Amino acid sequence: MVTTTAPPSERARAPEGSRPKAGLTRKRREALAAYAFLAPDTLGLLIFVAIPMVLAFGVAFFKVDGFGNYQYVGLANYKLMAGDDQLWASLKVTATYVVTFVPIAFVVSFALAMLVRNHFKGIGWVRSAFFLPNVVSLVVVGLIWQFLLVDKRGALSKLLAPLGLGDVSFLGTPSLALGTYVVISVWFLMGYQMLVFLAGLKDVPKELEDAASIDGAGAWQRFRYVIWPLLRPTSFFVVVNSTIGAVTGLQAFDLVFVLTKGGPARATSTVVLYIYEQAFTFNNMGYAAALTTVVVAILVVCTGLMFGFTRGGRFDED
Repeated sequence: MVTTTAPPSERARAPEGSRPKAGLTRKRREALAAYAFLAPDTLGLLIFVAIPMVLAFGVAFFKVDGFGNYQYVGLANYKLMAGDDQLWASLKVTATYVVTFVPIAFVVSFALAMLVRNHFKGIGWVRSAFFLPNVVSLVVVGLIWQFLLVDKRGALSKLLAPLGLGDVSFLGTPSLALGTYVVISVWFLMGYQMLVFLAGLKDVPKELEDAASIDGAGAWQRFRYVIWPLLRPTSFFVVVNSTIGAVTGLQAFDLVFVLTKGGPARATSTVVLYIYEQAFTFNNMGYAAALTTVVVAILVVCTGLMFGFTRGGRFDED
């Protein structure tokens, strides 16, 4: 029996699909590595965010007393919101907090980023000092500030005593409590936002600033026409992130719960704190779930509008 073997030229012209595969391509290996890195966060979002949101939407159609008793009530929980004066008061407090905290935190953190942008001796220590509050638990932050602001006996009261302000109750006066809460929130988060701005400033090409300087542009002109336009995406991220955090973030519940528990006279009762009270103080889980879905819907709409009007932070750029 005679066997024939195809000549080398014919073997070289063999169909590509018939050749043995020599392992994964580089592009596919990179894709698999990316999926592996994304998997933990994706799984965490699915388990701790997506599934609870779906469950909350379903529970919103029931009257749940917290003891395992479910009674279908349809849209009754949503109809109840219209006449809930405390809910509207909490929404007003939250809106006031957002429109006050977001711009102040933006300006302060951006100013700090510009201040520590350029290298000087001890810059690492200065940046660490500004960022240090953000690494401390918000519960600890609340307890520290509560100790500093305690009426008449707090450290701040003693410092202000020579000015005749030693008897001022910053957390016990309705007209001052929300402002004090805003100041503490800015102090806590300014370091984190400063680092975000610093990252954006690092991406501003030094050559553009040097060219503008050579052309005679002053410091303000370089900022307005070179730095600020290139920082628009970073600024957009900071605004969106701080807005969502001001409504549903840790400072919207942990900090205010430790500082005032919503008082005095509900002056600092945020909507997240009100949802917590409905769920775990009054055992009205169904109503709390309905409130949660409405708050999430409002955030989605507001974020979508910000993305739409600013084109994701690109504004008028192509």
